[in-house]
Amino acid sequence: MSRSSRALLTGAVVATPLFVVLWAVQAFNRDGFRPTYHPISLLSLGDGGWAQIVNFVLVGLLISGGGIGLSRTLGSGRLARWISILVILMGIGLVIAGLFVTDAGGGFPAGAPEGAPVMSWHGAVHEVGFILTQLAFLAAGITLAVLFARNRRRGWAAACIAAVVAAMLVPALGDLETLAIRLFISSVIEMGLISAVALGTLLGRVSGPTQDSMPAVTYAEPHGSTSRSR
Repeated sequence: MSRSSRALLTGAVVATPLFVVLWAVQAFNRDGFRPTYHPISLLSLGDGGWAQIVNFVLVGLLISGGGIGLSRTLGSGRLARWISILVILMGIGLVIAGLFVTDAGGGFPAGAPEGAPVMSWHGAVHEVGFILTQLAFLAAGITLAVLFARNRRRGWAAACIAAVVAAMLVPALGDLETLAIRLFISSVIEMGLISAVALGTLLGRVSGPTQDSMPAVTYAEPHGSTSRSR
């Protein structure tokens, strides 16, 4: 594995803990912010909002870099290429969400209207970034599970399916008062899977004997001693 590939994968490994730490520092120190009620995107607004913008953009770039690193290490088959593309799209979605801030609402920051905000154009683009990240993760998680299953990495395949199911169920189960924290947990699950796969790749624990190609089949000619593979 090249040094640049290691650097890209290492970036993806640290992306998830970095995302959590930067959120926690803000969530428990910004006046008026309620971690269980206010979406993480609201931290991009008001005084100190630049920190969450940096969080989204930096973590998005690290995730996209991890997608490039995976393209060099998971193999050359179609599944591996799609996984790389989807992980890169996850990161791009986070970058979009950071560059185009959401609209104020829920009483945060100070002076913001209570309840749902009126969506602006940049708020709409922010939502597009969020949706892109979610859809890309779901597709990436399923594709990773298929690749690992073909490579007889059943534990990794099961972990991918579990992450996809958990990322969908956590936001769906519960009331609106805690939806924000459940969406945050879901995001951590999503990025955590990518970080785990990047770490497993660095440690040499996710590659399989066949990647996503079919194994060669050897057979004997009917009336000869030569054999061919197909």
